[in-house]
Amino acid sequence: MPPTDPRTAGHAFLKGMYEDGYYPDHVVDKGRQILLRLCERIEDERPADLAALYVLTHAATEEFNELEAEFDAAGSEIETVAREVIAEDFWFVASAYGFADADAEELIATREW
Repeated sequence: MPPTDPRTAGHAFLKGMYEDGYYPDHVVDKGRQILLRLCERIEDERPADLAALYVLTHAATEEFNELEAEFDAAGSEIETVAREVIAEDFWFVASAYGFADADAEELIATREW
């Protein structure tokens, strides 16, 4: 089920990556789906605190880790621009769900990119 929160349901996730031809849309689409699933999990599980939120964001970050191979296969990679776009969207999600005090680095602490 897609996210129901209007802030996240209408958000243009990974916009900066879609606007840059270096990132293939079919792979960016998968990253967008990871973020939408993260929103769904937050809405379903309603984490009570930052520690519980980080469990969810770390799982989503690990999905992005697995996506790196698909970027590589398509002649792209999760490099500086992509890292910043992805990190900003993780922080956007945390903030939208009431966790504006989340540490941006901790949200994606399990990243390998």
